[in-house]
Amino acid sequence: MIFNFRLVSDEVDNFRREINIDADATFLDLRNAICDSVGYDKNQMCSFFLCDNNWEKGKEITLEDMGSDSDEDIYLMDETVLSDFVDDGQRLIFVFDYMTDRCFFIEMKKSIPGKNLKDPVCVASMGSAPAQMMDIDEFEAKNTPAVTQGADDFDEDFYGSDEYNDDEFDAAGFDEMTFDE
Repeated sequence: MIFNFRLVSDEVDNFRREINIDADATFLDLRNAICDSVGYDKNQMCSFFLCDNNWEKGKEITLEDMGSDSDEDIYLMDETVLSDFVDDGQRLIFVFDYMTDRCFFIEMKKSIPGKNLKDPVCVASMGSAPAQMMDIDEFEAKNTPAVTQGADDFDEDFYGSDEYNDDEFDAAGFDEMTFDE
């Protein structure tokens, strides 16, 4: 069986890739096909996340075991077969830049039964992919909400009086407070 995956980016409007891959291939094979289709370095840390219909992240399938202390199972790309987790319509997020949590949104569009593929194939390519790595300062500048840009406009008229009177402070109970658990 062959799976057809469509990739899009929330950074680039006209970007799209479609990849056909054998259902018995691994997530590592899919990662390699994605990287080849967009020209990304395969030595960078990345992960797939299985998602629900609202793109909420679920299980993670990662490139390497980072020694997590979590009780959850760890799924590695080179050991995890696509058909074990993917059905028609399955949504995935492929995080390709961990520092800035940038990703591709992927949906399994259709399966083609009765056929097999030796190697994955990019069957549709539109637009240029976003840069694989982004400088953290550039990312923060690009993603700074307009609300915080006007924060300097707030003064004492916004917050109220800036005067403090010791006589108004009631210290009862503060001497008993501790921050120890």
